Amino acid sequence: MGWIFLIILIVLVFAVIGVYNTLIRLRKRCDNGWAQIDVQLKRRYDLIPNLVETAKGYMKHEREVLENVTRARQQAIDVSGVKNQAQAENMLTSTLRTLFAVAENYPDLKANTNMLALQEELVSTENKISFARQHYNDCVMVYNTKTETVPSNIIAGMFGFSQREFFELEDEAQREAPRVDFS
Repeated sequence: MGWIFLIILIVLVFAVIGVYNTLIRLRKRCDNGWAQIDVQLKRRYDLIPNLVETAKGYMKHEREVLENVTRARQQAIDVSGVKNQAQAENMLTSTLRTLFAVAENYPDLKANTNMLALQEELVSTENKISFARQHYNDCVMVYNTKTETVPSNIIAGMFGFSQREFFELEDEAQREAPRVDFS
């Protein structure tokens, strides 16, 4: 009888270790997914000053638009947390849309090779952000599901594994990359 109890105890210990290690792996995947978003966002932030400087020479009367883009970029850089980051990115995307809409009124700017190269790079970066966001949200979904389902939810509760936030866009119109077609 004692041996059976010992075997059951050993099996339970290994089961707990297995679930715990799975939760750790899933949490690390979420961390990696967020790091990939962060890399692409930094790339985006690095492109914006060049875009603003290029546009500045042509858009002398649109100072407020350029300042809004710069301010939104800085706010996005300064925030922390998934929800705050998503809100800041929504604002930045909106200001970039405004910049591109106003830039449509400047034919010389639309034809500028530096501006065209920056636009192409920004579109590429926006696509990479979108893929990184999708990967992160997929990882969060798997992790959150694991922390909510039996029996892993018991282990998750015992060891402090908490739910992760999705990186979501709030405005349906912002679900698309900024349109930067100057052709």
